[in-house]
Amino acid sequence: MKKMFLIALVFTFGLGAKAQEKPHIYNPNADAGAEITAAVKQAAKQHKNVLLQIGGNWCSWCIKFNNQVTADSALNTYMNQSYVVLHVNYSQENTNDAVMTNLGYPQRFGFPVFIVLDDKGNRLHTQNSEYLEEGKGYSKDKILGFFKAWSPGALDPKNYNKIK
Repeated sequence: MKKMFLIALVFTFGLGAKAQEKPHIYNPNADAGAEITAAVKQAAKQHKNVLLQIGGNWCSWCIKFNNQVTADSALNTYMNQSYVVLHVNYSQENTNDAVMTNLGYPQRFGFPVFIVLDDKGNRLHTQNSEYLEEGKGYSKDKILGFFKAWSPGALDPKNYNKIK
């Protein structure tokens, strides 16, 4: 009986330890500058913009946002059709100071914070994630509105009627 209890205890402890593992969406060891350069090149080839999701594995709201947009097929599809997505780390291990400076200090808005770059690497928009929240989470409609507002198609003058 003691043996069964010990096995159950070890199994339960193992599940609890596994459940407390931190997600690894952000890589503190990544060279964010090089990754952004590569994302811009990819965006140029694919006629997309770049969406930088800045945050860290320590940030519950960062994880919550990522989980929502990857689990929701409409959000995930639109995001991936319009953007090259890159998670840029900001943590105690690596604050990516040079990148944050080049991006206009987006960390001032808290986390996550989103930067939209065009296919040449120009910063088009900095999005405070607070404006995408609703209740105790994020609003699908607000997220989709943000994605649509800064997509390449929304910024293409050919998509607007000219006033005569």
